[in-house]
Order: sequence, then C-alpha cells, then structure tokens
Amino acid sequence: MYMPVPAHPSQISPPSPFPKIIPSLQSPSLSIPPPIPPVISNSSKITEKSRCPLTMSPSTLVVRFGDPFTVNCSVESVRFHTLIWDVSLESPEPSMNQYLAWSVNSMTEWDIKPACYALSDQEAACHLILSLIVYKPPDSVSISIANHSGPMLEGHQYTLQCTVQDVAPIGNVIVTFYRERTALHRLDSRKTGKTPVNESFTLNINPSKDDNGVQYWCEAKLDLGAEGPQPPPVVTSQNLTAEVLFGPQLLCPEKLQVREGESLSCEVKGNPEPLVTWFKDGQVVSLPTHLSRKHAGKYTILVDYGLIGQKNHTLEVEVLVGSGTTNFCNRHFLLAALLIQTLTCCLDDLLHLL
Repeated sequence: MYMPVPAHPSQISPPSPFPKIIPSLQSPSLSIPPPIPPVISNSSKITEKSRCPLTMSPSTLVVRFGDPFTVNCSVESVRFHTLIWDVSLESPEPSMNQYLAWSVNSMTEWDIKPACYALSDQEAACHLILSLIVYKPPDSVSISIANHSGPMLEGHQYTLQCTVQDVAPIGNVIVTFYRERTALHRLDSRKTGKTPVNESFTLNINPSKDDNGVQYWCEAKLDLGAEGPQPPPVVTSQNLTAEVLFGPQLLCPEKLQVREGESLSCEVKGNPEPLVTWFKDGQVVSLPTHLSRKHAGKYTILVDYGLIGQKNHTLEVEVLVGSGTTNFCNRHFLLAALLIQTLTCCLDDLLHLL
C-alpha cells in the first residue's frame, strides 16, 4: 500500500520501528517496495564514502536531558534517492532531498540509537548511526566522614566520602578530593549506565594535629569530551571542617635556667586544651610571675588530657642572680640618661653659636 508524501516535509510522524514500508514519493519509478534492501553501514573503523556517502552534522551529539537539538543527515551521491531517520523520538518524514534534519523540541530519552538511512533503486541501502550522549549534571554533591560523627583522633584512619546525586552518564564523572586548595586524589566511576544514578567515592585519610581546623571538600566534574559543554559542568560540595583531637605536646626542657624577676612557664599544646598542674615538693603550686632564689628546685608538670590520659614531666629550675626585671629597668635608665646628656651637649653648642 502506498501513501502520498505530506504537503510539509517537516511535519512529524509518529515513531515506528525500522525496517518499515516507505511511502511512495510521488514518482512511481522511485517507489520503494518492502522489504528494505540489504544495508551498507558506515563504521568508525572503515568508511567507504563511495558506497555509503552519508554524513551527519554534528557527527557526535552531546545534549542535555530536556534540551532541544537538530541533527542534519545528508548524502553526497544522487544514486540514493531517499533519506530516512530511524528514531523513536519525533521521527521526521522520509525525504527525496539530499539532506534530512531530525529536530527534537525536548530530549526525553536516555538510551536511544538514532540512525539515518539512504535508499537506492540501483544498489543496497546504507546507513549511519549517530554518536549520541544524553547528560545531566548532578543535583548535588556532598562530603562526609563515612561511618563516623564527631571529632577525629590523631593517628587513626578515616574515610572521606563524596556522594554525587542523580547524574548521567556516571561513566563520565570525575571526582576530586581537596584539602583546602590542594587536590588530594582524583577518582572516576567504573559504571557504564546511561540513566541518572547516585554514587559515592571514597578516600582514606590519617589526620594529624596539623589537620585540625582545615577544610576538606570535593567536586564532581562531568567530562563529556570536546563535543560536550565547555567548560565541563562542575558541582562542588560544602566544606567539611576537620576537628582532630591530639595528645598534649609539652614544649619544655628537663632543665631550665631563668633569672630573678622573670616568670616560669612551659608551652603545652593539645586539642582539647589540656589541664596543666604544677607541683613542687609534692604540693600544688601557682607559677610565680617574678622568680627569686627560693623558687629554684624540681617541679613536676601534670598534663591531664581527659579520656586520652595523663602525662608527667619533671623540670629542674635554676634561678640566676641579677638581670630579670631589675636589670631590664636599669638598662632603660642608663639609655635615658645617655640621651638626656647628648641633648644637653647639643643644646649648649647651639647656644654658643648664636
């Protein structure tokens, strides 16, 4: 059964599976009886232009889900009298021209294999399959510590987890973990699905006291090649501020020499801030702000770090005679007297000249 060509070639006909009976094209000599002749196809490895001179523009289509697009199929040889798009979405009517556009108002399919066919009365038909990628950037990207909440302990291993939500195709996603502005590691997915999925990427870390307060974050880049959007879509996570608990670090020698009038102290670091208690002769003492000879002797420093434990340190203090605050004041007094004397001499010389 044959049907006349519609008045407007751009009119969209309902999709139907291929092969199918091609409508007559007004010229009886050009009618195509079923079934379709054997097909010669162009492949990515061998393209025989002389036998199947089909081309597509663009040759590779990268389209965002829901966006419109147009692909033109053209044939260079007059030996092929009819062009057909075999597609399941908004299929155009066959055309006797040397080109046929496939236009879609909104891409609503994830897995589709469009093909353009060229038919001839003199030889086998040929076809070309469009390389098509339908993509969707992630809805969101988040970072967390897997199976853990709260502060981390120094020297323990933890797993950073970057979760990418509702992205396609997952095989084109590249995830990068960052510590502040430094890239730590780059990962990609081994999945090959075309529809949107969620996936988590992980990275093991061993935090130290230097990591306390730093920010970790991750990003997901959808790399679709040269034919895709430039620059590639990138979605970043929120910042994860690391809280690292580390044991007390006591910056204090075993022997300490100080001068009279100076203060006694040792630097203690830790997170949380440890409780420090000083002992002398078994008694709790307050640190003097102005040392004298009576403050010499052995001290014990007890650093209490709560659940992590305690640490003791013995310090022998030797108090040296002189200097300290007294010498400090004396030095300033001498400098002030010298300055006054210099100004007086200069003033006398000036008055003498006048």
